[in-house]
Amino acid sequence: MKLTHRRLLAPLALVAAAVLTLSACGSSDDAGSTTSAGATAAGSEPAGSSAPAGEEVAVTLITKDSTNPFWLAMKDGAEQAATANNVALTFAFGKQDGDEQGQVEAIEQAIARGDKGILIASNGPAVNTAIAKARDSGMYVIALDTPTDPADAVDITFATDNFLAGQLGGQWMAGTLDGQKAVIAMLPAFTDKVVSVDVQRYQGFLDGMGIDIGTEGQKGSEAPTGKYTGGKGGDYEIVCSEPGGGNADDSKTAMETCVSKSDDINVVYTINEPTGAGAHQALEAAGIEATIVSVDGGCEGVKLVKDGVLGATSQQYPLKMAEQGVAAVAQIARGGEKPTTSDGLDFFNTGVALVTDNPVDGVDSIDTTQGAALCWGAK
Repeated sequence: MKLTHRRLLAPLALVAAAVLTLSACGSSDDAGSTTSAGATAAGSEPAGSSAPAGEEVAVTLITKDSTNPFWLAMKDGAEQAATANNVALTFAFGKQDGDEQGQVEAIEQAIARGDKGILIASNGPAVNTAIAKARDSGMYVIALDTPTDPADAVDITFATDNFLAGQLGGQWMAGTLDGQKAVIAMLPAFTDKVVSVDVQRYQGFLDGMGIDIGTEGQKGSEAPTGKYTGGKGGDYEIVCSEPGGGNADDSKTAMETCVSKSDDINVVYTINEPTGAGAHQALEAAGIEATIVSVDGGCEGVKLVKDGVLGATSQQYPLKMAEQGVAAVAQIARGGEKPTTSDGLDFFNTGVALVTDNPVDGVDSIDTTQGAALCWGAK
């Protein structure tokens, strides 16, 4: 079937925790806890009560790890907004993807401190009970990037339209093929978990190619062979769907598995740019030329597009997500209005743009010069 709406599914999950508290103008790379001057301490004014205009507001940002440039950019955006909005910011993160318990502990600490709100890239449904406890205490909870399942487990989500991000890559790929047969390798993050971002990008890519996605929300339910209708249309074969875990090393191994199944692969979908980089290493070692599309839009990813490692990537804006999230909680804590979802969606859309130096007619895109001006991470 064709996807006719974008229902937000279960989130990317995370495994083992480290928590760091920082002021709006400083941070530490080691797990631990420090509190900025004037931060709300445990046992002070209850979470959720209105803060007088100008009074410092305590907010916790919880990401998936402390090394991925996407989360570091989100931290930077939150810090900038914290300075501008007189917010005491606590930053919590997992040691690696899969750390649900670490997020639960971070939420419990935020409740104990009396924070006014939480911004969270949720690890999975196991975090929902703690989120509910935070909301019951009066805290305003915003999901960033990764929607919760169900979506209304939080007050609102600020995120990329991940289905559209995948779809743009698929449309571009179909146009680039110019009627050639597509021999496809799919490199999602997981194959043993149902996760929102993973599913939406994966199925968005297939939909953009003009391939029937099968069952909405279920990766792998698409037919392994058939016709794609994007661009000029043509035959397709999905050779493999191997999990890369969202990192370069595991994705290199996943691509090696795909290559062992076929040396005719000419299309590679990747969940993110580290996955794309790992896939490229394996393809190069095997002497196979294939076009890789991805999602993220970090500065390193844009450079990969410029250098021809990736054909295109869909650019997200994590700084914007975090900046707007911090500002929203501060505004609400001081008696202001709550944010609302974007028209036709059950989240607030923070935008996406396809970055490529080889544009395709009918597919909106920006070039790498524009992408570099908007990218996040090390310049």
